[in-house]
Amino acid sequence: MHEQTPAAPEEPAADQSVDGTAPLSTPASASPPTLFDWEFATDPYPAYAWLREHAPVHRTTLPSGVEAWLVTRYADARQALADQRLSKNPAHHEGSAHAKGRTGIPGERKAELMTHLLNIDPPDHTRLRRLVSKAFTPRRVAEFTPRVQELTDHLIDRFAEKGEADLIHEFAFPLPIYAICEMLGVPREDQDDFRDWAGMMIRHGGGPRGGVARSVKQMRTYLGELIHRKRDDLGDDLISDLIRASDHGDHLTEAEATAMAFILLFAGFETTVNLIGNGVHSLFMNPEQRERLQLSLAAGETGLLETGVEELLRYDGPVELATWRFATESFTLGGRDIAAGDPVLVVLAAADRDPERFADPDTLDLSRTDNQHLGYGHGIHYCLGAPLARLEGQTALATLLTRLPDLELAVAPEELRWRGGLIMRGLRTLPVRFSAESKPQNT
Repeated sequence: MHEQTPAAPEEPAADQSVDGTAPLSTPASASPPTLFDWEFATDPYPAYAWLREHAPVHRTTLPSGVEAWLVTRYADARQALADQRLSKNPAHHEGSAHAKGRTGIPGERKAELMTHLLNIDPPDHTRLRRLVSKAFTPRRVAEFTPRVQELTDHLIDRFAEKGEADLIHEFAFPLPIYAICEMLGVPREDQDDFRDWAGMMIRHGGGPRGGVARSVKQMRTYLGELIHRKRDDLGDDLISDLIRASDHGDHLTEAEATAMAFILLFAGFETTVNLIGNGVHSLFMNPEQRERLQLSLAAGETGLLETGVEELLRYDGPVELATWRFATESFTLGGRDIAAGDPVLVVLAAADRDPERFADPDTLDLSRTDNQHLGYGHGIHYCLGAPLARLEGQTALATLLTRLPDLELAVAPEELRWRGGLIMRGLRTLPVRFSAESKPQNT
């Protein structure tokens, strides 16, 4: 899901577009932004604002060498996310075989993990999503709420007495890993292996893809063996439900079940890591909003927490660009001609700050109610795990702000580093300090 981020490219001349081709008609004073360097990763929103205004559907060369269209306006983005002429199947990509290997999750092709919801179209997508939805129900998420709270408190307990922590590695990262492992039915003695494999993906998301591919292969091997074992000993877990899932006699094959378990794990952990990390960072940068939320929580209210998480998803969400789409035929989008086979990337981060759709889009307002953000997508590929991610995000933020009310950033904001990559947006670390909790006395 990540792409390699190279050294910072040279600044393009003022009369060039972002990718060096002839620019659209723009004012002489307009300077095209540099994309995908480390300065851009720190704050991509000014560059996206420029693209929305001057080149809303823009062809550029990505750090991986793949040429793709970036869609930045909300209306165009919403259309593209639901447009049946844009396929999720990489087979529609007209690029070279080398380029095709750079348009998905590293290693998924070799590991035979391509048949999951992010890579297929109707009717196969319809069939698989219907089957998986039977296992991933709102009831299951609701029943899991107390366990998410237990995991949250347990992780905070580990550092609460120290008065300092790295919220990414000690909290935001392990919480969704352990949560999704438990939902899937991964035995507790094996969950640290998943944490190690997921950690490899986090550490190498913006660098060499080999480490990620190895972790993908290890996950695939383990999940295949686990599914094989569970067929003879079904339990009350998501993998068992995937095995049971049927619709008019139509069952998931073992390969499909393995791919689905993998993508639920892969897509389910990093989005939540970034939701928590980016959310806490946004509250640090907007102290008046953080104070509103803390006062609301102290009063026992949940309304501001619920709208607040949606606003954090819009304002600086965990998924910067939607996953790859490929044109199955030539068509026009946002005034630009898209050729059959062209990759299209919808920039959710840009669309969710479009002033044509959101009032004061660069302002964080936790009470915002008109907030149909695209943080979890739109259309048939809307994120299946969104209810679980929302539960984890709400629980994590509420518990942190309640148990550690004077939580603050332990370094200057400019010292924070964002992970290089293409699809996800998240911090490498988030050092914090707070008044240490006293250890309870035995009675």
